[in-house]
Amino acid sequence: MFESNVHLVCPAEGGQLFLVGTDRLGRDVLSRTIYGARISLTIGILGVLMSFVLGVVIGGLAGYRGGVFDMVVQRITEVLQSIPSIPLWMALATIIPLTWSPLLVYVGITVILGLLDWTGLARAVRSKLLSLREEDYVVAAQLLGANSRRIIRRHLIPGFMSHLIASATLTVPGMILGETALSFLGIGLRPPITSWGILLTEARSINIIALYPWLLFPVIPVILVILAFNFLGDGLRDAADPYK
Repeated sequence: MFESNVHLVCPAEGGQLFLVGTDRLGRDVLSRTIYGARISLTIGILGVLMSFVLGVVIGGLAGYRGGVFDMVVQRITEVLQSIPSIPLWMALATIIPLTWSPLLVYVGITVILGLLDWTGLARAVRSKLLSLREEDYVVAAQLLGANSRRIIRRHLIPGFMSHLIASATLTVPGMILGETALSFLGIGLRPPITSWGILLTEARSINIIALYPWLLFPVIPVILVILAFNFLGDGLRDAADPYK
């Protein structure tokens, strides 16, 4: 646009411009980061949907029915929550056969993250139902002949839906960090699939970081997405609060 002796970005004559550099194979880091967002975000959202359904169903039945089922659910929940998340994810991820296709590995990692993250939501649902099941409108529904599934779905869950929405939204960053950690450690997704965790495997060595610091660029969208989902969860919780 105008003549200048200072060039902030100066590609070679007839060459290509890479805004945040390339990796060791000459692939554009920015385009791979944008492409990898599809995998990292979908794993987080699909994993949360799975854990949300399991948490609501199991926690709802445990809180409303009580008895032996409630005791068994609580013991399973306590065992799962007592195990550190990262070692448990690593142990289950290593079970995935190396002969699986990238698509099957993607499904397997999503299932693992979803199956291990329902405990917190289940305990929250259970504690809330324990206090709501003695309310007058619940007793009236029981006297009218409504079954347990209808009472939970139509009368109890809508009363604390704001809490469920906030909990589910705030769980997405944990899923994304789980996939990123597994892929970073080399036991999660594998090429040719591209995710933020796989991109960060290029920066596992301090020598590489010192020579090629732009390989840490995928950390920026990870941080921004986690902050965005946290703000979204707070906003949805306030918007859906029935007492506000």
